[in-house]
Amino acid sequence: MKIIDAHMHFSDIESFKETAKDLSKLDYSYEGIMKEYKDANVVLGIGMGLEESEKEGFPDPSSRTPMGLDLAAQIPPSVVYCAGVNPHHLDEDSIAALEKAVQDPKVVGIKIYLGYYRYYAHDKVYDPVYKIASKYGLPVVFHTGDTYSERGLLKYSHPLTLDEVAVEHRDINFVMAHFGDPWTLDGAEVVYKNRNMYADLSGLVVGTGDDLRRYKESPRFFNHLKHALTFTDNYKKFLFGTDWPLIPIQPYIEFVKSIIPKEYHEDVFYNTALNVFPKIKQHL
Repeated sequence: MKIIDAHMHFSDIESFKETAKDLSKLDYSYEGIMKEYKDANVVLGIGMGLEESEKEGFPDPSSRTPMGLDLAAQIPPSVVYCAGVNPHHLDEDSIAALEKAVQDPKVVGIKIYLGYYRYYAHDKVYDPVYKIASKYGLPVVFHTGDTYSERGLLKYSHPLTLDEVAVEHRDINFVMAHFGDPWTLDGAEVVYKNRNMYADLSGLVVGTGDDLRRYKESPRFFNHLKHALTFTDNYKKFLFGTDWPLIPIQPYIEFVKSIIPKEYHEDVFYNTALNVFPKIKQHL
């Protein structure tokens, strides 16, 4: 089965390097992702554009819009990306730069970092971003749920805050990254209610394959997630993603396979990404 990783990272972010070294124990590099993707039959990864101008600076108010992938001099050929948005830099020049960036074949969507930046999804500051997404037929991915920095504020990243923007912009497909974890049941309601809201299943565990197996053996750790998936009752609204380098690729594939009925594997691991990110077809 061919696999699309709809949420990964390839940015020069200090906390990602530390996570790869100390927690997930993987090679966070050009060579590292190429090998993991080859071994796991991942044919394409969608990176989330993210930059920090100072060491350990994210969420960095000085980062430009649009943010890209800057871990190495070259982006791997099997990786495309969503241009990242910093709401502190959405002046006329930044909006023009974002519009120019989304016309690059490598840019397949737009990423907004709720919780890291202190704006709700429906804040007027993002209106020019949604206008660009609508004009070019691009999806918008939102960070939701727990933040990977204690400087984030959770009230901005709660999945219920996406309902309003989904209603106001029915012509745009939105992706709720991380399914709003740990508020996955709230996230499920927003996905269930809105035809233009999807969710990716990335970033639900940080660590090694052994850590993931330990969590799976816990009788309750994933109960909230399984409840939410069942409540939504539409597996075609979900996309596989890893949040690499937070977890090695192959063990996470096996984990997601274990919580998704087999008859929907092709959708979750491949087909839904094609529908939500139409520009990726030219890269496959």
